[in-house]
Amino acid sequence: MRSHPTSAAPGPQDAATLPADDTVSENKSVFVRLTLMMLLEFVVFGSWFATFGLVLSTYHLPAIIGTAYSLAAIAAIASPMFLGAIGDRFLAAQKSLGIAHIAGGVLMLFLPAVVKAGNGGLALLLIFVYCLFFQPTLGLANAIGFRHLGSDKRLFPYVRVFGTLGWVVAGAGVGWLGLSASVNVFSVTAIASFVFGLYAFTLPATPPPAKGVRFSIGDVVGSKAFVMFRNRNFAVLMVCALLTSISLGVYNTYASPFLGALGIGNVAGVLSLGQATEVAFIVTIPFVLKHIGMKWALLTGMVMWGIRFAVFIAAAGGDHWLAILAVALQGICNDFFLVLAAMYIGEVTPVELSNQAQNMLIMVVSGFGSLVGAFVSGEIYDSVVGSDASAGPSAWTPIWIVPIVTATITAIVWATLFRHGRKEKPVPFVPVRQHQ
Repeated sequence: MRSHPTSAAPGPQDAATLPADDTVSENKSVFVRLTLMMLLEFVVFGSWFATFGLVLSTYHLPAIIGTAYSLAAIAAIASPMFLGAIGDRFLAAQKSLGIAHIAGGVLMLFLPAVVKAGNGGLALLLIFVYCLFFQPTLGLANAIGFRHLGSDKRLFPYVRVFGTLGWVVAGAGVGWLGLSASVNVFSVTAIASFVFGLYAFTLPATPPPAKGVRFSIGDVVGSKAFVMFRNRNFAVLMVCALLTSISLGVYNTYASPFLGALGIGNVAGVLSLGQATEVAFIVTIPFVLKHIGMKWALLTGMVMWGIRFAVFIAAAGGDHWLAILAVALQGICNDFFLVLAAMYIGEVTPVELSNQAQNMLIMVVSGFGSLVGAFVSGEIYDSVVGSDASAGPSAWTPIWIVPIVTATITAIVWATLFRHGRKEKPVPFVPVRQHQ
């Protein structure tokens, strides 16, 4: 990672080089707009995704939980690279973001009635099409943030932390309203999607970086972004992201039903605690990178995924506080994996491939890895929990073994194959500066 030395206090001789007051004001305005973008992106995501499995269980559709999350993962594979290629050439990123969220909001309006009616097939179709629109927006939001941060990419954690706050606000709000297990979460998501969709059109202009470059069929699958695999560290990161996201898929699919099986009330509120801890950990990223570097920071996140599920196993004895502790590990698990991975990719990827590279990460994490995690855990759930109405929390142990094993393998691969400079200097937290 490139170092960003901390600037000394300017002297009189530097006065001519200081930005004008209006430039500083503009930079602050851009920073605020980016943070609001991240906040709304994750309000939309957090309002339904965390308790989706619990909602399906409540409305007598537990058999489709694994399939639903698998379809969400397939959507993450199918759409982000395509939309990334389109966005890199033809459509401004903020417009792609707005269109996708408004379309997703329309689809969410139909879900409450469909789930209430017990129409599992139509519910699966709607959630799949919704995710085709939503999944690419995660990469688009990252790409917009990195583009307008310019060379100050170490400021990304301070933008991304507002995404975490958005998830906390959504989860706490849903829990406070008593909607954790209600189909009304989809209506909340629809409203949030419309609000964000309209706001997205007001974001700083982010024109397609490869505009005018000849389009090819290979661009549809983001083939040019695969040139990044020539970078050994990038390739190792993607392999480890794939393995780690298997754990993420297991957690997203069955954490909320497991908490419900333990008898924990206000599941959405408890799950939002995990995002609250992300706020605490994300602001430590510059400090951590300075002292242990990218390699060991990412290794910490990967290892903690395995520890998290070991705590879930211990919680099966009925200790609610252990389950809550496992949820609270979300901060270190996600920040030291997803956020750092996005930062690393933002630094090593040429601007022309920025959308496709960020969407490749989303495709690997929310797509392939989550698909494997949802499918495998779904098969285990159906055989050891779903088929036995009297099954207690201890019956869930085989589900949690899967991510423990994958986390162990990931840690070994990462520690032995990733080569990266150990020392990086942090960037002070200052307003975003536009580099002309």
